[in-house]
Amino acid sequence: MNFLAHYYFERYAAESERVLGAILPDLLKNADKRYSFHPQRFEESLFAYPKTMWISEGWYRHVEIDKIFHSSTYFLEHCHVFRKVLEPVVDHLPIRASFLAHIAIELLLDHLLIQDELVNPVRLYDHLEQVNQPTIERYLNTIGEVDIQLFFNFYEEFLHSRYILDYKAIENLSYALFNICKRVWVFEVTDQDRANLTRCLIDYKEKNLPGYMDIFHEIQHKIL
Repeated sequence: MNFLAHYYFERYAAESERVLGAILPDLLKNADKRYSFHPQRFEESLFAYPKTMWISEGWYRHVEIDKIFHSSTYFLEHCHVFRKVLEPVVDHLPIRASFLAHIAIELLLDHLLIQDELVNPVRLYDHLEQVNQPTIERYLNTIGEVDIQLFFNFYEEFLHSRYILDYKAIENLSYALFNICKRVWVFEVTDQDRANLTRCLIDYKEKNLPGYMDIFHEIQHKIL
């Protein structure tokens, strides 16, 4: 799941550090895709302080939710169906349609949560801005070898740009999806490519995702 979908499950959290923890694994992967961390190995140190403990609690929930979501019939079936829809859109590009379908489903869920006002993305950013930098540094220095400057360069831009707010307009998802793909493959896209992808996203949302909250209810039931 993507940032807002993870935030959905922490939207009532009192601790901003827990909210940060719920998206921190993805933030770290965005800063450097080579990162792989296991904070449970450092519980003695992290749980000695409430704020770093709350980050770990959010992190653990993130991992649990992703495991449930990515193994769900809902996700696997939508990826299978949407991959076939997307293949003609990207057959002239090096993009693997299965990869695009995976991230497109996740971004569509974020878009729908904003559209239907089930989460407030501004509140997410408010939470993140409440977590002080020394707490984040302590956490990152504890869990492993992290390029602190690299991470904070990325994180500050993430907070400043507030690009998740743009997910409310579905046409912006095409830009985001192609940009994510460019981290993996080298290619150029045209306005027509973006228009074709946007049309697919709109059609798929309208025809296949009216009951999208089913997966959130399924996950909520399982994590309780």
